[in-house]
Amino acid sequence: MEIHWTMLFALEAAGTIAFASSGAMVAIEKNLDLLGIIVLGVITAVGGGMIRDITIGNIPPSLFRNPVYVWMSLITVLLLFLVIRFHPRIMEGRYRSTYEKVMNIFDAVGLGAFTVVGINTAIEAGYGDYRFLAAFLGVVTGVGGGMLRDIMANQTPYVLRKHFYACASIIGAVCYIFLRELIPGNSAMLLCAFLVVIIRLLATRYRWNLPRASGKSKDRR
Repeated sequence: MEIHWTMLFALEAAGTIAFASSGAMVAIEKNLDLLGIIVLGVITAVGGGMIRDITIGNIPPSLFRNPVYVWMSLITVLLLFLVIRFHPRIMEGRYRSTYEKVMNIFDAVGLGAFTVVGINTAIEAGYGDYRFLAAFLGVVTGVGGGMLRDIMANQTPYVLRKHFYACASIIGAVCYIFLRELIPGNSAMLLCAFLVVIIRLLATRYRWNLPRASGKSKDRR
């Protein structure tokens, strides 16, 4: 059990770093000041968990009672700010490409970890029999922070337009809901987190997107 929670914490930590970095990068590209960069970075990392806790009446949200991930995201944002402040070339060329590849892996890990953690939180709160609610809480934990980030940055949420993002979380959440009744909970949690990671990485690699009404995408990045 101790090994399980150590592994889960490592997964959440990787996701927190990636989510905080993605929020900070959006703020930097929007030319926001340091406070704006901190706000977008932190809300991306912990916003999903905050929405989850408010939904089930877990007040105050865990980010205020156990702010380890808040501090982790804050440190990540400040380090990224300092690096880019004194080495602006990292935003260009091969450095930016390498950064995005590494962050994409971390992001996938975080999405998988946060999805199953969200469902686990619902189960521990006594909502395990409400399958739709549990799945919703898992997905919103995984993608909620990114949606808040994009809304605050005045852009269409990434999860609604790009690379099968939310769908990976939905698939993992549904699988966890049903698998936990067939195999031990810890095994189901890790297996479904891994499933989300694989789907997310494959979707990015092969540019999987859901069909659009127009039949084409304006987002070529």
